[in-house]
Amino acid sequence: MNEDLILLIGEKIKAKRTQKKITLEELANRAGVTKGLISQIENNRTVPSLPVLFNIIHSLQEDLKSFFEDMHEHFTNGHVFIVRNGEEKRFEKEPVKGFTYKRILTKSLVTQAVDFVLLELKKGAVRKQMIRTDAFECKHILKGSIEYQIEKEKFILHEGDTLFFDGRAKHRVRNLGNGEAMILVIYLF
Repeated sequence: MNEDLILLIGEKIKAKRTQKKITLEELANRAGVTKGLISQIENNRTVPSLPVLFNIIHSLQEDLKSFFEDMHEHFTNGHVFIVRNGEEKRFEKEPVKGFTYKRILTKSLVTQAVDFVLLELKKGAVRKQMIRTDAFECKHILKGSIEYQIEKEKFILHEGDTLFFDGRAKHRVRNLGNGEAMILVIYLF
């Protein structure tokens, strides 16, 4: 099972349970497991075995097909992903006062090296040539507005937006704003 599917399963179980107003204890009793195990699964701290997962889904009165149906899109939506500011998914790892977790992007990849870079683009800065990298690239816009061209598509991104794509596709960036733009870049080689 890849990591992003595991995260989606935990979130889906929690969403279905809270939507149906079922407590952790009720679901645990119905599924024949402990309340602690349900909590660990929902918070992505453990992976349920297939029989346990099927018991939980059945205990939520869901059929397998409908439970997994909308997850298909997560794995088949192409080579470019954009998460707009405000589209991050809030989640709770543990009930700690003052902590807010927001998942920007979860994607399973096999990597050998990771490079974190802050890229500052002066007003009007533009890369004229299309380039390629041998890495998956994740760009989080910290400041400003930019245009990313990937192959023939152009994407306008603003502060708080996140872009993820396969860097082997030809791409270039341009600062659209009236001031400096700053991007957190993560290369996954």
